[in-house]
Amino acid sequence: MPAKSYVDLPQYNGDFRSMPAYMDAGDWDAAGIKWVNVHPDNPADHDLPTVMGTMVYSDPETAFPLALMDGTELTMKRTGAAAAVATDHLAVADATSFGVVGAGVQAYTQLEAISKIRDIEEVVVSDVSDDAVQQYVDHFSDRFDVRGGSISEAGHCDILSTVTPVEDPIVTAEDVGDHTHINAMGADAEGKHELADDILLAGTLVIDDHAQTTHSGEINVPYHEDTLADDDIDAEIGEIVVGNADGRTDSDGVTVFDSTGLAIQDVAAAHVVYEHASEHDNGYEFDLLGV
Repeated sequence: MPAKSYVDLPQYNGDFRSMPAYMDAGDWDAAGIKWVNVHPDNPADHDLPTVMGTMVYSDPETAFPLALMDGTELTMKRTGAAAAVATDHLAVADATSFGVVGAGVQAYTQLEAISKIRDIEEVVVSDVSDDAVQQYVDHFSDRFDVRGGSISEAGHCDILSTVTPVEDPIVTAEDVGDHTHINAMGADAEGKHELADDILLAGTLVIDDHAQTTHSGEINVPYHEDTLADDDIDAEIGEIVVGNADGRTDSDGVTVFDSTGLAIQDVAAAHVVYEHASEHDNGYEFDLLGV
């Protein structure tokens, strides 16, 4: 899995990212690439989503393209799932409250996935848009005790996910609880930065991929300013999942998961979608290569 590559388009205030990967799961293997964009002006200027993606899923043995998939929905689902995996290993076991800063589309799958592995009862959502907060509250009001609140109120929940595109940190150390687990999901390009540096330096810091997080994840700014170094990174999430590093311990206070999103997750998710579609006759067949 190479690190994701970027095609920057400053004239359009956007970029493309390419994310290829191959995985061998033993009884099956898979390959694919996701071509995805981030254009923040799309909703206002073009009535289009900020993020759109296409997933090409291929047979590794022959390279035959087996499927084209909606990479946008795939991204939303796997991003929520990635946060849930990290939360399962890093949040307190009896967590019942969830806060989210940013009420865009990614905020929805954060709660949907995390509530599968923790018994979430209380939800606090914070956003600069009152309308976005209200839509979020309305969407989940029949399932959780959910309300709008400040960044600090969201940050003092047992679990906090940040899903904003900001470049100046908006979450301070005073905004989080003593044992809050934070999923830092918003930073996905150079210069983006949601959490104050002292949170990253004082807490237990877990990343998803070194090359990606140092380039474009939550730690990219302090890392390149030499404020934060490799010694400040406690583990990669994969090391924890397979048992080669510790998850939350009794001595941990604040824990942080810096997620940039992995192409290998997209390929794994695409495999599940393809197998399900094949078994249930979903999707649309078409002749792509004329063979």
